[in-house]
Amino acid sequence: MKLNKSYAILTLLLFIIEVFIGMYMHDDLIRPFGGDLLVVILIYCFVKCLIDIPWPVAAIGTLIFSYIVEISQHFTLLKHLGLQNSKLAAILLGQSFSWGDMLCYTAGIFIVIIAELFYNKAKNNLSKANII
Repeated sequence: MKLNKSYAILTLLLFIIEVFIGMYMHDDLIRPFGGDLLVVILIYCFVKCLIDIPWPVAAIGTLIFSYIVEISQHFTLLKHLGLQNSKLAAILLGQSFSWGDMLCYTAGIFIVIIAELFYNKAKNNLSKANII
């Protein structure tokens, strides 16, 4: 397994931003929605920095994973596992289902898709320019 340094740097940067949002943002917009939008991008970058898989597979997998975590909140998974008093489990898995969170996860993956399409197009254009 070879670490992808670009995705590793993005993962670290997004993690720092998420921690900053969690510690210092106490508003009604950035903390609840911005954090959820960024967390799927963070998970995507983390997966891509560790595993060399096609970006569409990583993006869809990340979105499905995020949906499963959110749906587990609807069914109070933490309570069923006896972890309802665990602060770490509550932070990692969340405690309350929200359709708004699902929308934020979808928007975050949409941003990933747009970024990957632009990046791959630019990379292809550069490689074509070097060939001619």
